[in-house]
Amino acid sequence: MTFDSETKAVETPEDHGDELRLWLRLLTCTTLIEGEVRSRLRERFDVTLPRFDLMAQLDKAPDGMTLSDVSKRMMVSNGNVTGLVERLVESGHIDRRTSPEDRRVQMIRLTKSGRAVFRKMAAEHELWIASFFADLTEKDVRDMMRLLGKAKVSTQRAAAERAAQREGATPDS
Repeated sequence: MTFDSETKAVETPEDHGDELRLWLRLLTCTTLIEGEVRSRLRERFDVTLPRFDLMAQLDKAPDGMTLSDVSKRMMVSNGNVTGLVERLVESGHIDRRTSPEDRRVQMIRLTKSGRAVFRKMAAEHELWIASFFADLTEKDVRDMMRLLGKAKVSTQRAAAERAAQREGATPDS
């Protein structure tokens, strides 16, 4: 049996508020799903989740993207993207070229074969995700989307309030 943070919180519920138990439930679900996706991508396609994610970003941009744009979309450093790009160039999944507008900027895009391989992976990925949620009704999914949307807005509000407090803080505080 796998023990996770959520299991520990359930064992001593008096030590944890409902919001903390909710956070641990979300984290546990995310960890389980991500782990299964990583495992299936590796076993089925011999690809890592970060490479899949990079290819997904490029699939949405047929004319290509700059390394900086990919980095922002994936929320990782340029250095992390550079390593992924190198491996995908070597495997023939993407090509890299200098931007015609600015020779300092590198553009990357999926190759024809890279796009075909990615779309095959993406189709299976979508089936895997559907199987993870197969026990939920359509209403369950709609309700979860609505509630998670509220949670997202609430979290964004709390983060904005904290940022405003930091900006308003004096050096002595």
